[in-house]
Formats: sequence, C-alpha cells, structure tokens
Amino acid sequence: MKRILIFDDDADILEILTYLLNEKGWDVHTRANCNDILSIVEECRPDVILMDNWIPDAGGIIATRTVKSSDELRDIPVIYFSANNDIEKLAAEAGADAWLAKPFDLDELEQLLSRFR
Repeated sequence: MKRILIFDDDADILEILTYLLNEKGWDVHTRANCNDILSIVEECRPDVILMDNWIPDAGGIIATRTVKSSDELRDIPVIYFSANNDIEKLAAEAGADAWLAKPFDLDELEQLLSRFR
C-alpha cells in the first residue's frame, strides 16, 4: 500500500482527501502545519507528499525546500497544490516535483499520483 502525507491547514480538504484516497487504496497521513517537517516526514516515510502553499508556520515553499535539502528525504516526490494563480511558478521555486491547482477533481489528482506509484 502506498503512503501519502498531506500538508494542508484546511480541515475539510484533509478530511475529503483522506476519505477519497483511502478508498483508492492509499495509506493517508495528514498534518495541518509544517512544524518540525523533517521529523514528520522521517517518521511517516511517505511515497508522495502533497504540500499546500499556505501551510502554517513556514509555508509550503520553505517546507518543500527543507524536505528537498535532506539527503535522506529529497527523493520523495512533492506535489505542490494551491489555489494561487502562480502555482506553477511557486512549485518551481519550492523545488516540487509536480503541481496541482485548486480546485481540482479527483481524476486530476489520481492521474498525477499515478506518475509516482
């Protein structure tokens, strides 16, 4: 079973994605902030990370850069997602492996996740 770690401060998004991705066979872990991100990622050992741009406290760009700067964790794919109009630019700035604009439909997310399975 593939494991995904989702960082988003919107409880509704976390709840919906947890339900939908569990139904699709994913082991879903969520966090509403990115405090102590390296410890969280090391403990969870996800196959994919879904990172919101506006995640407290440091924000998605810094959180993604932190993960990508770790020798042990840099190979974990990070999908950057946000409702921000500059999502593609922000994802590139963060060093993410892919991006997804909010709102998105489940098919879009599944298609993107299938690239990292």
